[in-house]
Amino acid sequence: MTPENSALWHSIQSRGVDVVAVMGMTKNTGKTVALNHLLAQAAADHIAVGVTSIGRDGEDRDMVFSVPKPPIRVWTGSLVATARATLQRAKLRWRLVDSTAIDSPMGEILVVKALEYGEMEIAGPSRNSDQLKVIARLQQCGASLVILDGALGRSHHASPAIANGVILATGAAMGGGIQDVIRKTRDRLAILGIAQAPDATRTLCESVFSQGGVGLWDQHGASLLLADMATLNAGETLLHHADFDVATIALSGAVGRSMWRALGLLAVRHAGLTVVVADGTKLFVDAADLLAFRKLGARLLAYRAINMIGITLNPFSPLGGSFDAHAFLSAARLAFADYGVCDVMFDEQTSKQEEAACLNCI
Repeated sequence: MTPENSALWHSIQSRGVDVVAVMGMTKNTGKTVALNHLLAQAAADHIAVGVTSIGRDGEDRDMVFSVPKPPIRVWTGSLVATARATLQRAKLRWRLVDSTAIDSPMGEILVVKALEYGEMEIAGPSRNSDQLKVIARLQQCGASLVILDGALGRSHHASPAIANGVILATGAAMGGGIQDVIRKTRDRLAILGIAQAPDATRTLCESVFSQGGVGLWDQHGASLLLADMATLNAGETLLHHADFDVATIALSGAVGRSMWRALGLLAVRHAGLTVVVADGTKLFVDAADLLAFRKLGARLLAYRAINMIGITLNPFSPLGGSFDAHAFLSAARLAFADYGVCDVMFDEQTSKQEEAACLNCI
């Protein structure tokens, strides 16, 4: 499939994204296939690309379900940031470009250049601060596009503080029928896709998101609390201000169940309460919780919204219960009309069939 025929690749190029995170709803939803598609598109379009992984990916078999996994396929000239131990298993020739002094359980993260097309296992840093350093190093080494490969149960790499574009992979491996997968995906998008706060609110909260901690303001914008503290443990502190005229709350870190209960109590006490979090990756609640919060008349906003580039589909499940690819694609495009939805394998097969049909007509 040529780059001009790839809607997913066109979306990245047209939006000027230079750091894209590929994240999966769960294992076996086609994340690696989507990653390989982007690497192939970048190579065909002569785009200097760098790739790294949050955790470990590219191994021969799934470490949880012990089923075969598609390998990560990199192209000649690609830059790869990976742990030293993975390079011993690389099925291609490579050249060391740079070291990062960032350690991992599998050794130091090194930047190498692929000298030929081949397969690699990639294991990158897991901490946000280290991810940012690795991205910067890949860019300094010449990558104009950096692709981050996500890991099961981790979405922090999709934060706009790290990536300015996100691709979500979903599929039959989620379990249930097509509509069950669509519902689960919609719920995830509700969390990740919370809207960005208006400029005036962002300005009010800026100090919290630049320095960390929590902040409270009244309806006139006067500060009630600015505290450098972990948000997971700040619920009780917020409730101590329940009798004040609380209008806006800013939380720089993770929001779990304890904090969410406190926010709900404050929303009941203060009509029109606005809560601003860093972005949707910081929320560890359910879509139903967001709906209930809004029914109280409260608003939940992001300091920086996540730029969801597209959704990729995998109709196949190695555990059984696979879907008809065309039916799944049609249903998903109808359900997620505001997003670019594709099945890169199905699109490539369709393109080849159309090409063959055209050749037969000549």
